Amino acid sequence: MAGSAASSTETTASPTVVTATDVTKTYTRGSRPGAIGRALGRSEPPTVRAVDSVSLAITEGELVGLAGPSGSGKSTLLHLLAGLERPTAGTVSFQGTDLATLSRRERTRHRLDHVGIVFQHFHLLDALSAQANVALPLVERGVPKRERRRRATTLLERVDLGDRLTHRPGELSGGEQQRVAIARALATDPALVIADEPTGELDTAAGRTVLREFERVAENRTVVLASHDRATLECCDRLLWLRDGAIVDRPQGPTPE
Repeated sequence: MAGSAASSTETTASPTVVTATDVTKTYTRGSRPGAIGRALGRSEPPTVRAVDSVSLAITEGELVGLAGPSGSGKSTLLHLLAGLERPTAGTVSFQGTDLATLSRRERTRHRLDHVGIVFQHFHLLDALSAQANVALPLVERGVPKRERRRRATTLLERVDLGDRLTHRPGELSGGEQQRVAIARALATDPALVIADEPTGELDTAAGRTVLREFERVAENRTVVLASHDRATLECCDRLLWLRDGAIVDRPQGPTPE
């Protein structure tokens, strides 16, 4: 009886979706040291440490925000978690698989199958309708045309754009374009959604609408977003603060605008 009582009070931890272990990413500034570097006796061009020894674990269903000033490494960390870039040192793992062990083609397939990406500047194709833009990832996966249309329609209805199926990006407001981008990110039913400044190009009202969609998305999948916006950060389950590429303690004072 005691064992039964103990087991009934145990809680099952949510599975980890993505982890970073001592991840560092450096970039080279230019291809040559230059006059200053030579004067100082440097034989190698200077480097920038965009991400500096970051370790984190993000579980299923979490909505995690990356906060920090411009140049703090938020976008680079997002790219590493998405598998868009490889770390200079350390490991990024998705559901236990080290992404660095995958070939370029395998990483491309990994993103197509498991990661949805929402960019600040939307990245929609102007010549295509909203429905066709949402269906693009499904074309790459070889999904039949009828199923592509059905799924794209369902996703656009989910973000309240069921009456904009045939509209092209130029016929949509900024907030509507971003909602199309969200629907496209969900087309392959990814386990992880990455969003870089998802409300950065929007006015306050449109930004609130987009945020509501992210909150709905986070109900059954993992979302990691980077933002400077207070309202965007306040909708997150937890925040990670970055400065100079490293995770730091949350600064004192109000959440940044």
